[in-house]
Amino acid sequence: MSELQIILLSLLQGITEFLPVSSSGHLILFSKFTDFADQGIAMDVALHIGSIVAVMLYFWPTLWRIIRDLWLTKLYPNFKFAGNHLFYLLFFATIPALAAGLILKYFGTDWLRNTKLIGWNILLYGILLWFIDVWAVKVRTIKNLEIKDALLIGLAQCLALLPGTSRSGVTITMARFLGLERREAAKFSMLLAIPTILAAGIVAAYGLWQSGDIGQITNALHAVAYSFIFSLAAIFIMMQWLKKWSFWPFVLYRCILGSILLLDAYGIYDIKILNTF
Repeated sequence: MSELQIILLSLLQGITEFLPVSSSGHLILFSKFTDFADQGIAMDVALHIGSIVAVMLYFWPTLWRIIRDLWLTKLYPNFKFAGNHLFYLLFFATIPALAAGLILKYFGTDWLRNTKLIGWNILLYGILLWFIDVWAVKVRTIKNLEIKDALLIGLAQCLALLPGTSRSGVTITMARFLGLERREAAKFSMLLAIPTILAAGIVAAYGLWQSGDIGQITNALHAVAYSFIFSLAAIFIMMQWLKKWSFWPFVLYRCILGSILLLDAYGIYDIKILNTF
């Protein structure tokens, strides 16, 4: 894999991971509509790890509060401590996706990497995000969430195992449905990505280490570094954007992209292969 491909994939990952447009779908489509070879799931995970490191840096004060409060409460659930409360919200929200991920790993994932599925998911879940974002009540913050709310967001996150759905998009949609403000919904979605993607990253890293392929390991490390830089910039822009504006531009983008992909998948319109690089 060339350095240029790694940089382009990292840029794509950084831009799309925390915007509700599906990073996994874009990473799969990259090889389908360029002359680059498919980078594979291991590289996809490495790119996501870079994004998670960026989240951890951006929200470090929040993570530190979690660590401090867990120490003070000795891990006992005591929701009078904000960090303790947030930890258990994230804990219970993570369980459904981990269980679904193990089931999907058993059945394999290659059948998911197809344009029709990605196109429909990008389009339909984009429309759902728009509908919920417009009509949802906007009065709650993360501190108002209950465990049952976290479980519902976690169940929604399971849908993101289908490429094109968008992990951030579907968790933000459920959070908005439950009444969270836009920035609070985005923040919880980003924090929720940490345990889920780290778990996948550990599995992928172990597989790479076992393979002993120095070239793949080096490529993965480069992907983590580049993805971290682009993701950190994207997080900052996203959080600033949501201070004043809605998710409408992302919904519009999803509708346009999803429609084009479906036209191509059903043979109505042929997307030209990009071989500029």
